[in-house]
Amino acid sequence: MHTLDDLRAGRLRGITRLNLNQGLGQFPREIFDLADSLEVLDLSDNALSELPDDLHRLTRLKVLFCANNRFTQVPHAIGRCQALETVGFKSNHIAQVDAQALPPRLRSLVLTDNRVEQLPDALGDCLHLQKLMLAGNRLTCLPEGLARCEKLELLRIASNRLSALPDWLLRLPSLAWLAYADNPLAQGFIPPEADGHCPSIRWQEVQLAEELGRGASGLIHRAHCQGQERPVAVKLYKGAITSDGSPLAEMRACIAAGEHPQLVGLAGRVDDHPQQLPALVMQLIDPTWRNLAGPPSLDSCTRDRHPEGRRLTLPVVRRLAAGIASVCAHLHARGLSHGDLYGHNILFADDGQCLLGDFGAASFHPRDTSPHAQALERLEVRAFGILVEELLAQCQESDPPLHQLARRCQHPDVAARPCFNELVERLPG
Repeated sequence: MHTLDDLRAGRLRGITRLNLNQGLGQFPREIFDLADSLEVLDLSDNALSELPDDLHRLTRLKVLFCANNRFTQVPHAIGRCQALETVGFKSNHIAQVDAQALPPRLRSLVLTDNRVEQLPDALGDCLHLQKLMLAGNRLTCLPEGLARCEKLELLRIASNRLSALPDWLLRLPSLAWLAYADNPLAQGFIPPEADGHCPSIRWQEVQLAEELGRGASGLIHRAHCQGQERPVAVKLYKGAITSDGSPLAEMRACIAAGEHPQLVGLAGRVDDHPQQLPALVMQLIDPTWRNLAGPPSLDSCTRDRHPEGRRLTLPVVRRLAAGIASVCAHLHARGLSHGDLYGHNILFADDGQCLLGDFGAASFHPRDTSPHAQALERLEVRAFGILVEELLAQCQESDPPLHQLARRCQHPDVAARPCFNELVERLPG
């Protein structure tokens, strides 16, 4: 974190990243003194409502974050920033997004938790667009021009007012990670009430211990539960909209996912928390298990970061691929898309055993052979193909058939990709 005093005193000359969080009501003009070097500007958590018209003077600026401010529209000045690739205005009061506000090299746009009702058709002119975060807005439809964004890989449209998913959306050649829960879609897209057996557990039967982790949707604690011989994990869900959607939608998806060897076991749900926080009681994972990858960076945008120098044996890669294909086939048979099939959401052991977690982007789809249901499954198949290809890049041996299968999963024609049941047959565990 930097200070306004340091900026005004000239002590920040030459920096490439500036983070100012000091309750700013106006854009500090001294930022332009950094124009020769500044690439990342983070003005989140201030009280800004506008940006200067000459923002394009920051000729090297690639990333701009303005989350938790007071903007009511995306400033037009952004559209004149020729190098700008990543734009984030999460949790403002934005109702208006004009074509003039879209920079020509836009790669990632984050408008989560705002008041946007309509997007300009000119969004389709952003041909570099890979990541579009729109959860928690008031959209009733998507601009048809978005169909021209053939590089779009990740789309979050959960918790809006969409009554249908357009056909063109499900034909986008690069789309792999899609979240659309909590929209007034047709009956088949609504979570079935009776799916997933989940016993009720009283809060007085739960004794919380240390915190194990926290994310956008809630906190996870080690705990002891009456009637359970071993320690458990308890996830307490928050109510705020996350970048993926509603935490309550995540909880419904966890319950509906049911039981599978590659899923974290679910012991029950808590409905009588003293602060009315929804909670799930889950299997506690051995701490020797670790994440398969790290989440994407600003540079990688939609792609995971894998440990440098890590080498996996071919049997481990094959076992990982088989396990992930199996759990995805299980989920889609239950009418559930994970929506975030990434290595950073997979825990694994040294022998290739794995567990798929984080259902924050999960969405329901019809359990039939309709074109929409098949297309939604094959969008996730592309994510699987990308993941397998990343694992093969770390493998000590080559496997041409598995590499060919991974490429087939990423076929630009969505209908030409295999389904998960076929992948399970091709990848015996």
